[in-house]
Amino acid sequence: MYAEFLSKKLGDAGAEEGCTLSIETSGKSYKGVLMPHHEFSGEDIVILKVKSGYNIGIRIDESAEIEVVSKPVERVKPESAEETKEGLKTIVLIGTGGTIASYVDYRTGAVHPALSTSDMINAVPEIKEVANLKAKVLFSIFSENMTVPHWQKLAEAIAEELDGGADAVIVPHGTDTMGYTASAVSFMLGEVSKPVVFVGAQRSSDRPSSDASCNLMAAAKFCVEGGRAGVFVVMHDGPGDDSFAVHCGTRVRKMHTSRRDAFKSINVPPVAHVDKDGKIVFNTPGRAVSDAKVEARSAMCTDVVLLQFYPGMDPALFHDVVMKSKGVVIAGSGLGHVNSNMVPLIKEATDAGIIVVVTSQCLNGRTNLNVYNTGRDMLAAGAITVWDMLPETAYTKLMWALANTSSVEAAKVVMQTPLAGEMSDRRELL
Repeated sequence: MYAEFLSKKLGDAGAEEGCTLSIETSGKSYKGVLMPHHEFSGEDIVILKVKSGYNIGIRIDESAEIEVVSKPVERVKPESAEETKEGLKTIVLIGTGGTIASYVDYRTGAVHPALSTSDMINAVPEIKEVANLKAKVLFSIFSENMTVPHWQKLAEAIAEELDGGADAVIVPHGTDTMGYTASAVSFMLGEVSKPVVFVGAQRSSDRPSSDASCNLMAAAKFCVEGGRAGVFVVMHDGPGDDSFAVHCGTRVRKMHTSRRDAFKSINVPPVAHVDKDGKIVFNTPGRAVSDAKVEARSAMCTDVVLLQFYPGMDPALFHDVVMKSKGVVIAGSGLGHVNSNMVPLIKEATDAGIIVVVTSQCLNGRTNLNVYNTGRDMLAAGAITVWDMLPETAYTKLMWALANTSSVEAAKVVMQTPLAGEMSDRRELL
């Protein structure tokens, strides 16, 4: 909410969101599009989108002069028909939300989620030269609001599209939890016969440094030319716009809050690299695309928790959480350790039929509980290790294993069996 004097100034000038304003305040001049006022902004702050595409906050004093240079022009975006070109493969975009699935309203300068199929396709019109596109918006939410039912619905929608004739599916997704979703979908789709590619953006499409369109183009080129089946994540591979990494969906993690090359493959090299011209260089072997039917085994057990060990961890604080679950993933220190105080809780849990899976918060390298006494005590208490699997991947896999097996012992076997490239029994030299 604006301060009373600022609301009056804007009202007297006839300014509203989307207007281009000229502002004189504190001896400085500004010109830009008036953006919505955020609740975290000061009452005397006006936000303008300037020519560079960036938003700036301007403190307004009572002597400031505000003039409307131009009013916004209402534009109606027609729902364009999906075009098809003979000889091109068909890619279905399934929107879930996030920066990648947003578009800029050039009337107001604001970024909005793509809420229609034409919005999604028109966000990157060049992609229509690479493949025939179809699009559907499954949901439009921030990725931190993704839940297990969202993962299940997404996996089922992907299977339906691939079995319905699509050559590939691209899933624009928010980056914060994209690794969780990609791993969950990897287990639900199993040996999927065609490419399923998750793609995101670290910078919104109203910023000059946006990675949205080029990430999506790289994903499309990989789908069309790669010939590789599986679940993948495609994102920038460096600071420039000339190289993109294709990551295995169960081996990837967001490793930086804002860099465009935030996503890294952990414990393995990227599956492939795609350059700006679409040339693909593979680094690892994989399954070829086929016409086999795609089945979504989407059952998931939600009674699973993910805990990170820390020095001084008190088992009493976590007792109820652990004992009310059916499975626990612990990201231990180093080779996978917890303090000795936690070992009795592990024993109590496993005696009650709760699976306790140990990973490492180091991320790189393998867990090994046979080296030190604490680790051996954890094994004796019933904990199991999953080699070099990421903690979040172990979390989604344990959900899937519990829901798709008939016993605790069977679920343990599944946890220690590679299914979707999520683990290896020997260390890769990178």
